[in-house]
Amino acid sequence: MKKVEAIIRKSKFDEVKKALHGIEVNFFSYWDVTGVGNEKQGHVYRGISYSTSDIQRRYLVIVVSDNFLERTVNTLLDSAATGNVGDGKIFVSDVIEAYRIRTKENGSAGIN
Repeated sequence: MKKVEAIIRKSKFDEVKKALHGIEVNFFSYWDVTGVGNEKQGHVYRGISYSTSDIQRRYLVIVVSDNFLERTVNTLLDSAATGNVGDGKIFVSDVIEAYRIRTKENGSAGIN
């Protein structure tokens, strides 16, 4: 099993969620997060200067079976991309074990 963590633009979240549901990734967790980016310039809106070095993003965590990893990552890459700097990152790590609390199933059965 693999854990896929993705940091994406908040504006792309609905598109990403729809795409994940389209490939039958029906459960994942997400949080609103703030990160620090490389952009150092500020923007002015109605006379007030705003820093753009603090970036609002959405952080997704998805656990999938090994044979579903490539499809999941490719779906994220396609649906989250705008082609501009700041589209986000995807991280993949191993999951040693997973358990479904209600039924006590473990392994792939615990995540499906």
